Amino acid sequence: MIPIKPVAAAPALIAEGSGLTAPPPLALYVHWPWCVRKCPYCDFNSHEYRSDTGDADEVAYLAALIADLEAALPQIWNRPVISVFIGGGTPSLMRAETADALLAAIRMRLPLHPGAEITLEANPGTAEAAKFAGFRAAGVNRLSIGVQSFDDAKLSALGRIHDSAEAHRAIDLALKHFERVNLDLMYALPRQTLAEAERDIATAIRAGVSHVSAYHLTLEPNTPFHHAPPPLPDDDLAADMQEMVEASLAAAGFTQYETSAFAKPDQRCQHNLNYWNFGDYLGIGAGAHSKLSNHETIWREARHRNPRAYLAGAARGDFISTQQPVARADLPGEFMMNALRLNEGFLPGLFTERTGLPLSAIEAPALAARCAGLLETVEGHIRPTPRGRRFLNQLLAGFLD
Repeated sequence: MIPIKPVAAAPALIAEGSGLTAPPPLALYVHWPWCVRKCPYCDFNSHEYRSDTGDADEVAYLAALIADLEAALPQIWNRPVISVFIGGGTPSLMRAETADALLAAIRMRLPLHPGAEITLEANPGTAEAAKFAGFRAAGVNRLSIGVQSFDDAKLSALGRIHDSAEAHRAIDLALKHFERVNLDLMYALPRQTLAEAERDIATAIRAGVSHVSAYHLTLEPNTPFHHAPPPLPDDDLAADMQEMVEASLAAAGFTQYETSAFAKPDQRCQHNLNYWNFGDYLGIGAGAHSKLSNHETIWREARHRNPRAYLAGAARGDFISTQQPVARADLPGEFMMNALRLNEGFLPGLFTERTGLPLSAIEAPALAARCAGLLETVEGHIRPTPRGRRFLNQLLAGFLD
């Protein structure tokens, strides 16, 4: 054991653990790159769906996804998959028959864990009763709906293609076919008041879903909102909205388990938990990213980003645009950047298990964060304090440095 150097008024946070013994749990991410229209705040790899140009050939893209998965099999041979997440873009644009063929191909090639969580993202403007029933029959067991707001004026300001009536209809349809439904909401929207944000959260609670993801609208680089910012609430009002969101959902029986994620009992998103616990994931599809471990090295990969380039690469059997190992010096920061998003933090042994590094690698910044009131140990978990959750970027900076 390596002793922790004593620091005044800062009891030890961690004790040494064991070495890397096995690869972590594995998840599968499938990227669908098309939307009806690109939103002005979105920096995801999404492209306007235009079937007339041949850029959105659903049959060709499905064939490319399957070929991509087959090419990646040697990297994950015989490893069970705990979850599948079909994201985008707007995956609910695909035909239910395409989803059925995709999931059948995945089952034929990968050992899916019994009861694996299979999520598909949907937007209210693409909600159709027959499609939702078809997605459920194909094996999707969790739906994530990008509502963002129930206020028509705010939806218009965000460039969304649906209105509040379509949002309610999509939720009703989803709850008829899926026991597990997540709603994506945003707050600190253009010209939004605290009362308007509160109405959105109250409406989401009344909808009867089991999971809510509530995000602060951010101005991401290389988006129209970044180049021409809309009038947004100031920092103090945005902080009030965040506190209101957390208090309202807690009062309704939701537990905040991650910075932006709130769940009813036993309804946490297993796919995202795997990310935050520094698990492995294989990403297939245009622009998809992977993190894959063996006993010595953790690798990161990215697929060709543009759908046209991805399909062209698929014809050559060439899917990967970049592939590189994660430097040993970067592992502590990468692990903490994920694990400290969780309100309950992590057990000390997980750091060594997932990185192969001794806990002494994070000893100094952990103690510094403890002295600053940003980090604590509760029931064996290293976790952010309430102050650390409010100033998460400051907390993470110590580990990234």
